[in-house]
Amino acid sequence: MLIMSSIKAKRKKTIKSTKKEKKPRVSPKSGETELESPVYDVSGKEVSSVKLAPEIFNVKMNHNLIYQVATSQMANRRKVIAHTKDRSEVRGGGRKPWRQKGTGRARHGSIRSPLWRGGGVTFGPTKARVFKKEIPKKMRRLAFFMVISAKAKNNFLILLDELKIEKPKTKLMDEIIKNLKLKIKNFGDGSVLIALPEMDKNLILATRNLANVETIQAKDLNALDLLSFKYLLMPKETIKVIKETFKK
Repeated sequence: MLIMSSIKAKRKKTIKSTKKEKKPRVSPKSGETELESPVYDVSGKEVSSVKLAPEIFNVKMNHNLIYQVATSQMANRRKVIAHTKDRSEVRGGGRKPWRQKGTGRARHGSIRSPLWRGGGVTFGPTKARVFKKEIPKKMRRLAFFMVISAKAKNNFLILLDELKIEKPKTKLMDEIIKNLKLKIKNFGDGSVLIALPEMDKNLILATRNLANVETIQAKDLNALDLLSFKYLLMPKETIKVIKETFKK
């Protein structure tokens, strides 16, 4: 009995020794390191730098998820234009064209039948079609984090210390963008999306006539709009609004 108990104790020790220690899991969604991005003024001069939260600006890419979210958002924005009228929608044809029997001709009940010229269309496209696709909220947010992370890593995210103009003049906004193009590396020709922390009528009116430049409020940012523009330009106050909106 003593021999058996000693053998069992040895086996328990060997089993415990062979077991690997459990390591804390790291979420595959986001990285651990914080990205540091320079902050510029309206003249294009670097004035400071900001550390970006890794759970928003350092999320690993998943192309399949971005494809699902982008296609669903495009489908939801799609407007059904093509519409043909069937026999119930075409005007006229309320009276039977001729009597049922005795004329020698084929029987007809309405001149707006699909068999007649000017009648309804059979199996044509209608406005009753639905293209909308539902995507869970978590998937939409994660896809947005992935796209904005790619912008930050590839230097397509430009942060400004402050973005305000006194008058809604297109010339003022055009000068700011030209200054940034001259001062910032890799900021050449390309479309620009300006994310505003709040509604600013002067900036919206000033950018309305600029080609390939659009404004959007930070609370309305999404993956599709970010993919539609090459550069994302925003004041550093927008980062706080993004955290409050998308990290609840």
